[in-house]
Amino acid sequence: MATLHNDRYLDALTEQSALFAQALAGADLHQGVPTCPEWTLHQLAEHVGQVHRGVAAIVTRRLTAPLDPGELKAAVAPEDPDGLGTWLRAGAGELVDAIRTAGPQTPVWSWADDHSVGFWARRMVHETAVHRGDVELALGGEFALEANLAADAISEWLSLLSLSQAVDFRPERAALRGEGQTLHLHSTDPGLGEAGEWIIRRTPSGPVWEHGHAKGDVALRGPVVNLLLVLLRRVPPAEASITVLGDASVLEHWLQHTRF
Repeated sequence: MATLHNDRYLDALTEQSALFAQALAGADLHQGVPTCPEWTLHQLAEHVGQVHRGVAAIVTRRLTAPLDPGELKAAVAPEDPDGLGTWLRAGAGELVDAIRTAGPQTPVWSWADDHSVGFWARRMVHETAVHRGDVELALGGEFALEANLAADAISEWLSLLSLSQAVDFRPERAALRGEGQTLHLHSTDPGLGEAGEWIIRRTPSGPVWEHGHAKGDVALRGPVVNLLLVLLRRVPPAEASITVLGDASVLEHWLQHTRF
């Protein structure tokens, strides 16, 4: 499945991290994050910065096994917004430099089927962008994302849910197995073409997906960033600027069993 170029991911990772830091400027870091209810703004930002540094260590050392969790938690974020923003940008810069040096084809550990540095470039930009969205939504702002990046985030998310080990991470995902129930996502953004449409099928062995246009049991149509926010359970379908056609219970079942 075609993805964006590695340089596109790294440029976007730099940009999304800077926007993340910018969104935190002047914020009350003790404020809760409704879309990540276990975290405050500070804890969410610390999580993102720790993950950036952890993946940078995996890539730099060419690790073939997971990083020690204690090492991941050792990077403690500053408590003030300015210091936190600087810390976030520094961690992202470290990660981008590590990935550029290694190259996307270099083998390293990952929890997915793709054991390459390129996997982490893609995963980290979408992790950062979605959590930036959490911050923007918590602060009452608007989350904007370039259409091709939002579309790729949807494709990546569906690919992760289709992994055989997805149930190991979230046992409730076993309920995504089915008898052919289908969801159709249709972006209204110009220029995306086939990359802006998805057909998802629930099979007895788990969900599968492909790009394409076909009638589904339920269809979601709207701007791709809104489709992303609904699919990642950041905004309820009724509150997003999208149209839902067909059997809404199929969509509700999907969302109930696809925690991020």
